[in-house]
Amino acid sequence: MWQVTRRAKSTPPPQRVAPPKLLVGIWLIIIALVGLASPALAQDDAGQSVITTLRYEGEDGEDVFVSGAVITVEGVGEGVSDESGMIAVPVPEAGEYAVTIDVATLPDGISLRSADRTMVTALVEDGQDRRILFALQSEAGAAASAAEGSGIGRRLAQLTAEGLKQGLYLAMASIGLSLIYGTTGLVNFAHAEMVTWGGLATYFFNFYGLAGVAGFLAPLPGPFGDGVNLVFAVVLGMIAGGALGFLLDRVLFRTLRRQGVSLIAQMVITIGLSIVMRYLFLYFFGGGPRSFRDFSAQQALQLGPVQLVPKDIIAMSISIGVLLMIGVLLTRTQMGKAMRAVSDNRDLAESSGIDVQRVISTVWIFGAAAAALGGAFFALDQAKWDFGFRILLLIFSAVTLGGLGTAYGALLGALVIGLVINLSTLVIDAELKNMVALLVMVLVLMFRPQGLLGRAERIG
Repeated sequence: MWQVTRRAKSTPPPQRVAPPKLLVGIWLIIIALVGLASPALAQDDAGQSVITTLRYEGEDGEDVFVSGAVITVEGVGEGVSDESGMIAVPVPEAGEYAVTIDVATLPDGISLRSADRTMVTALVEDGQDRRILFALQSEAGAAASAAEGSGIGRRLAQLTAEGLKQGLYLAMASIGLSLIYGTTGLVNFAHAEMVTWGGLATYFFNFYGLAGVAGFLAPLPGPFGDGVNLVFAVVLGMIAGGALGFLLDRVLFRTLRRQGVSLIAQMVITIGLSIVMRYLFLYFFGGGPRSFRDFSAQQALQLGPVQLVPKDIIAMSISIGVLLMIGVLLTRTQMGKAMRAVSDNRDLAESSGIDVQRVISTVWIFGAAAAALGGAFFALDQAKWDFGFRILLLIFSAVTLGGLGTAYGALLGALVIGLVINLSTLVIDAELKNMVALLVMVLVLMFRPQGLLGRAERIG
């Protein structure tokens, strides 16, 4: 009699999902470029002055520099523009200075674009120059602007451009929150501080370079002993953001998951973590607004009916490129497919051999790095200790509107929120525009509770 024995199937060992080689290579190249960057890339503005360059656009589209114009720094003195239109007024110490331009000293036919903006405030950091901008125009330019701005079309185009800009920055800040929720189910209220961390870390590297972290590098030239160019500072800020995401997951949230702490309790912990991090930023960076030393004052470019400064055009282009890379990561790479599998069904993904903990750790790193990049873009105007918290509701609105847990939903929701809040200023006061974003989110969810790109699920 034959005896048939059946061998029990054993669960396959977890497969370690390798990160995409292309992305790893890109990161290694970026890190190498930062380390090997020449001193010329770090702008050495060791002086402590208020600097401006007076110029306007000529009839041929070229810049025309204004000489002989006078600006006055309150309590310090005056400066006169040279043949290159430049004025540098040394100031004795760091602080806020009121800077006024004497419009009577401008050449005939040249005026300020905003006639009432004869005075600007310059926040001078210790040992650093502060660049300011007085936007000038010729009579021909003023007539052309008046003709273009005679209708509502020009304002509508400008607000649309501003809405797209804000939407792209919000998308960078929101995608990480959506991915973390999709893979872990955690609503992370400390995500706003991860955005702030990216802006402040970029500011830190822009001014102090790697010597700010390792003081023994101070005698070396930039980027080791001095501030680095803003482009490289953004890269270092992203690396710092990814490192923060890795530490938060490895030290705190992985331990909480292993201990079986509920998602509600973890969410409450993120609220406390948010408050602690916010006031640590206040303690170490101070409460005043900060500005990058590179590209802090730029003249807007006229693109048809729209005016945008070059730094915003570059940041918007980078945002589009990074978002496309994230799309490729999620759809074309092994790690991206593993992220989507864990987001769809964590238990099934784990039983099929995917190393879920590794996937979650990778999501935290990439999500935090994207949040840091978004924070650096928001900080192009001004970096402050709580600016991430100020946009937290907009981030949650974008993620909820697009569909919780979906990266593409966060992108779509962010673009909708950015456009709505800016275009709403056509009919309401600008102070109320954030309220419109929340109203739109509520109205959409009343008819589509899963969000624009979310998946409907049966409850109960």
